[in-house]
Amino acid sequence: MSAPMLDVSGLTRRFGGLVAVDDISLSLQPGEIMGLLGPNGSGKSTVLNLISGALRPDRGSVRFNGGDISRAAPHHIARLGVARTFQLVRVLPSLNCRENVLAGVAFGRDALWGQAAEQRADALLARVGLATRAATATTELTYIDQKRLELARALALDPQLLLLDEWLAGLNPTELQEGIALVRSLRGEGMTILLVEHVMDAIRSLCDRCVVMNAGRKIAEGAPDAVLAEAEVIRAYLGDDDA
Repeated sequence: MSAPMLDVSGLTRRFGGLVAVDDISLSLQPGEIMGLLGPNGSGKSTVLNLISGALRPDRGSVRFNGGDISRAAPHHIARLGVARTFQLVRVLPSLNCRENVLAGVAFGRDALWGQAAEQRADALLARVGLATRAATATTELTYIDQKRLELARALALDPQLLLLDEWLAGLNPTELQEGIALVRSLRGEGMTILLVEHVMDAIRSLCDRCVVMNAGRKIAEGAPDAVLAEAEVIRAYLGDDDA
């Protein structure tokens, strides 16, 4: 087996007396899709924040392509090839759709400018289903289209590792199938993906492996169907009476 692209070891983050992430370890191989699961408040988004540099760990390490990025700045991590979306969508409200994606193109691993950058931005907008919305103000977009835009901007960084924080949440059945197909196509191009998700159809369709968290700790890891059938995982989601 090749060396992991992402290697998280003993990751811990406290907020006062709350241990939000408690000694989490996981690794992703190049081209793999891993699901990070768990009930609300289990620490999943905090793990993504620690990997992407939005937070720094109190203990443990994050290594990307062999280099320690545990205390690197977010923009440095992005330039290395790690991009993300957010659970609460973050678009740039003063810019239109094309300009939002151009911001990613300009600050990615291989920055583009001028006409080449605009062509790249328009191609990415088309890829996520926003081909006709390039000049549209972000304030005029629906919530779902804002999520599409945020993904296009993340892809504009030309990442090797993509962190998706509930990107498929809130999609209708048709949009969900389109979203699953899009994520699958990204893996087909060699992208490695860590996704936080509650949509189990997506987890089963996309993920090679899953890590399940509860109250900040890892409680299970393995193939999706096997993990979701474990009694401790069922208890975490449904409570003792349903396990």
